[in-house]
Amino acid sequence: MNKSIIAPSLLASDFANLQHDIEMVNQSDADWFHLDIMDGVFVPNISFGMPVVQAMAKHAQKPLDVHLMIVDPDRYIKTFAKLGVHHLAVHYEACPHLHRTLQAIKAEGMKAGVALNPHTPVSLLEDIIQDIDIVIVMSVNPGFGGQSFIENTYQKVKDLKALIERKNSSALIEIDGGVNDANAKKLVDAGADILVAGSFVFKSENPTQTIKGLKEKIA
Repeated sequence: MNKSIIAPSLLASDFANLQHDIEMVNQSDADWFHLDIMDGVFVPNISFGMPVVQAMAKHAQKPLDVHLMIVDPDRYIKTFAKLGVHHLAVHYEACPHLHRTLQAIKAEGMKAGVALNPHTPVSLLEDIIQDIDIVIVMSVNPGFGGQSFIENTYQKVKDLKALIERKNSSALIEIDGGVNDANAKKLVDAGADILVAGSFVFKSENPTQTIKGLKEKIA
């Protein structure tokens, strides 16, 4: 894949003007919508649940990339599939039977993702990387938007890329947290395929232009 993907995170959008922000992403150069689902248990924050995802799906004209930061994600796989989600990522740390969870996601016709917290080494994916479509590397501690980027991420991406190539996997690497125009190019050069940008996009004066600028940086 030559073209890097930009996925604005709706966690940073204006929830009182959600449709406006979704239309902005629809009309922008962004590729996907990134939705962070938090349960207040796995991470110390609660974001939004099914009714909001359903409302987003109604207006979104680009793939929905859903990142579950929740315990026991298996309970909700079928529900997210019914809502029209395209990619569903679960946390490595929340899944004792990760292979089974990934198979269940794929059985519903979705791409299966695995997210890694900053302290979780990529080597733990050694035996499962061929079953994964997307690996989300958390470049901040999960739970809140607007945090600063963890510098070790570059090395982690390089290690993950090497593992993917060694195992002949087709997994894509997604970076979530603290992405901006200062680190976007470095992340893609290290091996990242997908960049999630939240606060950097939605808190900027001209989000459409910000997305365009990010795309140009990584083209």
